[in-house]
Amino acid sequence: MNSLGRDGQQVVWAVVGTDIGPLLLAATHEGLVNVVFHATGAVRDQALGRLAGRLGAEPVEAPGSPLLAEAIRQVDAYFAGERHTFDLPLDWSLISGFNRQVLRELASGVPYGAVVGYGDLARRVGQPGAAQAVGTAMGANPLPVVVPCHRVVERDGGIGGFGGGLETKRKLLALEGVLPEPLF
Repeated sequence: MNSLGRDGQQVVWAVVGTDIGPLLLAATHEGLVNVVFHATGAVRDQALGRLAGRLGAEPVEAPGSPLLAEAIRQVDAYFAGERHTFDLPLDWSLISGFNRQVLRELASGVPYGAVVGYGDLARRVGQPGAAQAVGTAMGANPLPVVVPCHRVVERDGGIGGFGGGLETKRKLLALEGVLPEPLF
């Protein structure tokens, strides 16, 4: 496998430090394709291996790449409290079907500082009985933080699950003012 995948596509990546730990950001010429939590050591290496397999290209570490520059800038601004929306081209090639439909609705329809229930999100995409499938879509989200699956919560007020861990979800919701900042 070389650094160019299907259609001559290159995949570049960088790890950025954030208040929730290191995030791996990966991009193609189409846009940001993947965000991975806790991106050190084995987690980072597994994520890069999955990307290589899915996109047919060996990801290249390139923190200075123009393909990543704006994503890094916007992620930094989000964690600094200076940005409430992401305005980035996204490469949706790692997700399809119902999951893509749900994630697109989430990205465009649930603003900073707001939350939505799994069932409510299912209704928004015309599948009112699909709350569990929405949960599956959140777990398959290849672009967490940017496509804000942390904003999806349980109907009864519970925080729900989260691929980055519940403490990470709490921190993201606190950053957006939905939950109070932890005292400790």
